Amino acid sequence: MNEVVGRDDLLLLTLDTLRYDVAVRLVREGRLPNLAARLPGGMWEKRHAPGSFTYASHQAMFAGFLPTPAAPGPHPRLFAGRFAGSETTEGRTFVFDSPDLVSGLAAHGYRTVCVGGVGFFNKQGALGSVLPGLFQESHWEPEFSVASPTSFESQVARAERVVSELPVDQRLFLFLNVSALHQPNWFHLPGATREAGDSLATHAAALEYVDRHIGRLFAAMSSRRRCFAVVCSDHGTTYGEDGYTGHRLGHEAVWTVPYSHFFLEPSA
Repeated sequence: MNEVVGRDDLLLLTLDTLRYDVAVRLVREGRLPNLAARLPGGMWEKRHAPGSFTYASHQAMFAGFLPTPAAPGPHPRLFAGRFAGSETTEGRTFVFDSPDLVSGLAAHGYRTVCVGGVGFFNKQGALGSVLPGLFQESHWEPEFSVASPTSFESQVARAERVVSELPVDQRLFLFLNVSALHQPNWFHLPGATREAGDSLATHAAALEYVDRHIGRLFAAMSSRRRCFAVVCSDHGTTYGEDGYTGHRLGHEAVWTVPYSHFFLEPSA
């Protein structure tokens, strides 16, 4: 990462609330052609979330604690704050001296931009301003929210605008929090109703919706130079398993998440 940082643009894309089992099944069934084409080996990596809900997980990720491989460690990290005694920092880790990765990248000349999604990024109160406040520039509109059936398209359009307005030589760190998977997601499945509510099927339909538009985001982020992309879930959620519904709880469906990182090469 010490070669990547300062050379490439960076993308952190969190597919908020995406379950690992759903993500894996849809790749296996050929229902995520655009994402599968980017995943190394065409497969998601199984990891453990750093938090059981959005705020906790993103605070950890912005401190350098991305989802951890679901196998005994220690596992060296891509990014880490300088911390005496860290067992997951190695020579290839990008180490920053600021309290968070966002300001650490800004100190290395990056323009840091947040395109928010769920309520913790809506800037409509003190709590919803903490995470976007880490960035030099942040964007949120009602059209980006969990209530919008076209949220991801709107978010991608804003990201495209951000990229187009930057000077060519300005490095970019773009963070985008995808809200489409989070409840309510019933409206992404044709024939589903508000009364019937959300389910694993509507969760999967929301991921298919994201896949249909994600190519635009990848194209924008690789339009100026090579981009290093991290694509992952921040936590999963439950739909009645063992009597649980939702997240911010200690269930396997919440703690197990899909993860991948890869390079987006600039188009010829």
